Amino acid sequence: MKANLIKKYPTIGYCGIDCGLCPRYYTDGKSRCPGCGGKDFFEKHPSCSIITCCGKNKRLETCADCGDFPCGKMKNWDSADSFVSHKNSLENLRYIRGNGLPSFIRQQGVRIELLERIIKKYDDGRSKSFFCLACALLPLKDITAAFKEIGHPGNALKDKKLLAKLLRDMLQQKANVDGIKLVYRNKKA
Repeated sequence: MKANLIKKYPTIGYCGIDCGLCPRYYTDGKSRCPGCGGKDFFEKHPSCSIITCCGKNKRLETCADCGDFPCGKMKNWDSADSFVSHKNSLENLRYIRGNGLPSFIRQQGVRIELLERIIKKYDDGRSKSFFCLACALLPLKDITAAFKEIGHPGNALKDKKLLAKLLRDMLQQKANVDGIKLVYRNKKA
């Protein structure tokens, strides 16, 4: 059996999940996830059929690199969530297929940088999952606008809980305007 491949870009899963926008990616301690195929990933997570096919057998960075994409393993992959949103997974893979992985990583890097700034300044210990979900699903312009609006010099609030609530409310309002639901969807039975 082939050894596990350590991915060059663990912030994007083989399956297209935005690992770099996942709450577990930003967790401190033993439960922190290094991203799909990242260092020590295989000691923390069981393998799945997509990792086995794409990573172990075909030695690809993502399913977008596969000549069989999208295959049967990807059917309905984006219709439900786990602890991270699957909603954009296939869209991410299509983007990578059409524009290349470096282009996707640059775009994702902007989201990751914004999320890291939001978590550092506005996470009240209860909002990280929401902020991760918002950064994964909202248009970049909406995330940037909310972040700039709350960070405006006229906003001199020091209470982190209140700041977190204000930012959550701003992001939720933008999601409502865009018709985006910032909730995790249960797996279908």
